[in-house]
Amino acid sequence: MLILSRRPGDAILIDGGIRVVVLACDRRGVRIGIEAPNSVSIVREEIVTQIAAENRRAGAPENAPAWLAPRPGARGPASS
Repeated sequence: MLILSRRPGDAILIDGGIRVVVLACDRRGVRIGIEAPNSVSIVREEIVTQIAAENRRAGAPENAPAWLAPRPGARGPASS
C-alpha cells in the first residue's frame, strides 16, 4: 500500500487516466474526487462487500466479476 500526504487541491495520477483529487479535509473525514475513463468502474468498497455477501447468500455462480471478490482483510458489510 502506498501512503501519501496530500492537501486540498492536490491530486494523485494513476496509470490508465485516473486522477484522484483531494477536495476537502475536516474532522468528519476527507472528500475526494475521482476522474476516470468511462470504461473504469468506481464502486465504494462497502457496497462491493455487500453485493458479494448477497451473491453468496443467494447462491450466485462463482464467475462474478473480479472486483466483486472480497479483499483479504476487508471488513464485513457496513451496518445501515
